Amino acid sequence: MKTKTKPRFDPKRFLAKIGEGRSLAAYRKNQKVFAQGDPADAVFYIQKGQVKLTVVSRQGKEAVVGILGVDNPFLGEGCLAGQSIRMATAATMSECSIMRIKKAVMVQVLHDEPTFSELFLHHVLFRNIRIEEDLVDQLFNPSEKRLARVLLLLANFGKEGTPEVVIPQMSQETLAEIIGTTRSRVSFFMNRFRKLGFIHYNGGLQVHRSLLNIVLHD
Repeated sequence: MKTKTKPRFDPKRFLAKIGEGRSLAAYRKNQKVFAQGDPADAVFYIQKGQVKLTVVSRQGKEAVVGILGVDNPFLGEGCLAGQSIRMATAATMSECSIMRIKKAVMVQVLHDEPTFSELFLHHVLFRNIRIEEDLVDQLFNPSEKRLARVLLLLANFGKEGTPEVVIPQMSQETLAEIIGTTRSRVSFFMNRFRKLGFIHYNGGLQVHRSLLNIVLHD
């Protein structure tokens, strides 16, 4: 008598389909996924769209600490490392489709499925590298270079050879929060980039490879 073999685990299918401990929700633009101080009891996976992470200090000052999307899709994973409450607020920047995975289910699949563990580890390492790069950028680079780097990252340069439209188009206030400067400085640099032909506004913000000159110039 033949024994049934267990179907091969497919991480992409697991993250695409609802199931036990997994639910899928559609979010409007500017809708909260979770708020700073909420119970941390699940991990989220972005199937479509972009999410902004912000932190508010005790003095009421808000800072953008991350922009996540399909290329960096997990958020809320701090619950797996013992965080009991959310350390940041996650809000959508566009229409989003996001999978919610209960903490217990996430822990179990990480334990049982090496292919999923490898995918998640890649995400964690990628996020750690980005955090280190962001810190170095914030400490040592002037605001003009920080803005250029953010625009290039949003346009996925390094992954594609052609300029992409940055979707969604961010407000100058949000860009100022990300790079740690004022909106007026962002406006000044954006106008300068446009006059130099590094960016164009044409139904969206189009970023050109030539903007790398700002990042690479010392």
